[in-house]
Amino acid sequence: MSKKHPIISVTGSSGAGTTTVKTTFDQIFRREGIKTVAIEGDAFHRFDRAAMKAELARRAETGDQTFSHFSYEANELAKLEDVFRTYGETGKGETRHYIHDDREAELYGAAPGTFTDWATFADDSDLLFYEGLHGAVVNDEVNLAAIADLKIGVVPVINLEWIQKIHRDRASRGYSTEAVTDTILRRMTAYVNCICPQFSETDINFQRVPVVDTSNPFVARWIPTADESLVVIRFKSPRGIDFPYLMSMIHDSWMTRANSLVIPGGKIDLAMQLIFTPMILRLVNESKRA
Repeated sequence: MSKKHPIISVTGSSGAGTTTVKTTFDQIFRREGIKTVAIEGDAFHRFDRAAMKAELARRAETGDQTFSHFSYEANELAKLEDVFRTYGETGKGETRHYIHDDREAELYGAAPGTFTDWATFADDSDLLFYEGLHGAVVNDEVNLAAIADLKIGVVPVINLEWIQKIHRDRASRGYSTEAVTDTILRRMTAYVNCICPQFSETDINFQRVPVVDTSNPFVARWIPTADESLVVIRFKSPRGIDFPYLMSMIHDSWMTRANSLVIPGGKIDLAMQLIFTPMILRLVNESKRA
């Protein structure tokens, strides 16, 4: 952790909703005039699309049906740790972009399924913002959780996470439900062993819980709306959290444990604004004094 060059890490699996959380953070950064550099977890995949397809085929031939982008070995986690550490120490670093589709190909000038070249961060940023799969990994090789200053987990209940992924991949990537289901099954081992443990390392977790029937996510016609959901917010340490103030500002919220607040799903943006704005300002002010 570095007081001079703080790092915020938002972690969640594919379909969890981390991109929505990033939008809220972008609003805070813009409103408060905070200059950030942002990096995406996809930029640290070890393989481009063609190479990943070949690696999946190779592993399938050996009987390994569990390898996926969730797996540690499918990602450059040592590189990501080096970027975190370098930024924390110097405010400098580098990243690249993974090109998902034709729109991004036009934006970045590279073919879909490939990476752009590595490029250095802009100077004089106030903080580093990470959003992706592995922002709080602790294993025998790396300890990203120890370097990031604020770690946020985005963890819908798993049936909702699957519904969101199925609908997103069908709509934006043209996949069939069967293809997405195969991906979910292949990723399950790494989800349990590589993704879930991070949510014990995060400082705050947001878990959206639908209050409509999601018992068969593979035939769900719609994604449950925010108003059809509750959100459980778990603070690793409740010290310094003004729960009475939050409950007075977020109507119909209540506490279920000493470190857990439940809010209506439609109030998640408000809750994030209230919770994270003072935390971000504190990190930035401490960095300027350091």
